[in-house]
Amino acid sequence: MREAETRARVPAVAGAFYPADPAALAGAVDRYIAAARYDGRPPKALVVPHAGYAYSGPVAGTGYATVLPARSTVTRVVLLGPAHRVRVAALAAPGADSFLTPLGPVEIDADARATALTVHGVEVDDGAHAPEHSIEVQLPFLQRTLGSFRVLPIVVGHPSADAVARVLEELWGGPETLIVVSTDLSHYLDYESAAEHDLRTARAITALDVEGVADRDACGAYALRGLLRVAAAKGLEARLLDLRSSGDTAGSRDSVVGYGAVGFWEPTT
Repeated sequence: MREAETRARVPAVAGAFYPADPAALAGAVDRYIAAARYDGRPPKALVVPHAGYAYSGPVAGTGYATVLPARSTVTRVVLLGPAHRVRVAALAAPGADSFLTPLGPVEIDADARATALTVHGVEVDDGAHAPEHSIEVQLPFLQRTLGSFRVLPIVVGHPSADAVARVLEELWGGPETLIVVSTDLSHYLDYESAAEHDLRTARAITALDVEGVADRDACGAYALRGLLRVAAAKGLEARLLDLRSSGDTAGSRDSVVGYGAVGFWEPTT
């Protein structure tokens, strides 16, 4: 009997959003992470940006630095990102068996996918994943921080916060599971206006204020609101790790995109 053929989702933005060369990519990610020093316990959940690395890589690195202490613990990542290219009504899981990056394949957690598909609104849609950068750009950071892990990537359309929260509740797990929400913040404001706007959004996020995050505040607002609902119910503490914009990293200050990194910690027992 022939072994079942496996299917891999190939990179869509390698060489554009981040280096396609494996050594250059690993070096870039490692430098972003090394620039942020962290020696505390790892978070249960993380919010990080998803633009080209020249723009948002430094902020993402600040977030992922907090995950390094969990390298020997986390074996599964539930990764939610917004749909930019394909219309998604609610939540789309991949049918592929792995996602490829220049650093190698990342195995899809088939058991987690099966669990997610029991929740109303979750469907398999490889078309939604094929061009989507919000998921893809997180994988090299996860590969360099965690090493070996399985992932369940979910592209998020416009579901309710409760719908996202139900999926996260089913997949929450224990210390072996890390939740990552991929989102940028404000878009195309001038530098000063963006800084003010994003600070208000960051305060709402750290206060676990679901209603305080509007659609215009973050392109990943739908996934973010679901995470905030679960975090509040479970008594997590949210901390702002970094807040900058493309005007601070690699772009003009006339029209910027905001980036934030936020960690969520479970209460100590």
